Amino acid sequence: MKNKKIVIAGGSGFIGRSLAGIWGNDHQVTILSRHDPQCPHAAWVQWDGLHTGSWAAALEEADILLNLSGKSVNCRYNEANKAEIFRSRITPTQTLGKAVLACTHPPKLWINAGSATIYRHAEDRPMDEFTGEIANDFSVQVCKQWEQAFNEITLPHTRKAILRIGITLGWEKGGVMQPFCNLVKFGLGGRQGSGLQRFTWVHIADVAGMITWLSEHPALQGVFNCTSPFPVLNKTFMGTLRKQAGHFVGLPAPAWLLKPGALLIGTETELLLKSRWVVPTRALQEGYAFKYPKLDAAIADILQRMPRRQYHLF
Repeated sequence: MKNKKIVIAGGSGFIGRSLAGIWGNDHQVTILSRHDPQCPHAAWVQWDGLHTGSWAAALEEADILLNLSGKSVNCRYNEANKAEIFRSRITPTQTLGKAVLACTHPPKLWINAGSATIYRHAEDRPMDEFTGEIANDFSVQVCKQWEQAFNEITLPHTRKAILRIGITLGWEKGGVMQPFCNLVKFGLGGRQGSGLQRFTWVHIADVAGMITWLSEHPALQGVFNCTSPFPVLNKTFMGTLRKQAGHFVGLPAPAWLLKPGALLIGTETELLLKSRWVVPTRALQEGYAFKYPKLDAAIADILQRMPRRQYHLF
């Protein structure tokens, strides 16, 4: 894939800036965002996600529209934050739908981000697009309503797909790797809770790769799990990160200790303790070849791209 026009709505966060960095040399990338993302690999067009306006011109003749809009779930689930988590996903999706419908030459493909956390807590078996069980807690409700808002939009000339993305590993600022590396660096990189909860992950190169692959296969649409084929236990993830970063000691964090810690830093223990055991059955069946299917190689690649001081004291 070369010389494509790619528009990333809500692209100022970790995933959006990472994808712009991967694609920016070969494609025309535009980020729609409220604030300038300071991304050297992409143009910036201001939008509020609420109203159609002059920004909609950026969608004309786009090859790919990727919607990543949404408030981070790394916060306390009070009523105000819950309401904003819903609104910041559903409203921009609906706004984009209106803008695409109004285009003279609409995007060829619209990919809406989703989350692998839509499936239930699972320690017994993996969840996929065909047999995965969807629960009904807060995080799942967010995912369901986000997907519903997207699915309710009918577009005659734009193919649509949903990527249920796992925990994304990459080297750009703002991702999960730096907090995990900080724990490892200071000897706190042991298991969280029992360590037996599944950690469903994906390398950022495979997020980019799956989007590229979908754009090149015009018969594909609908829901795809964007996750490594080999999710691991939490204790395995932490152990692999410690080994790759050159640390031999990692104190565990039992569940009772995580609760006050989460309160202190303004997040929820669910982000660490929910067992997400999700596999990408559809992508594998349709022929997508993962660049980083195994965790060892994925972490080794990411640490190579990060300054040593970010994961080591010396």
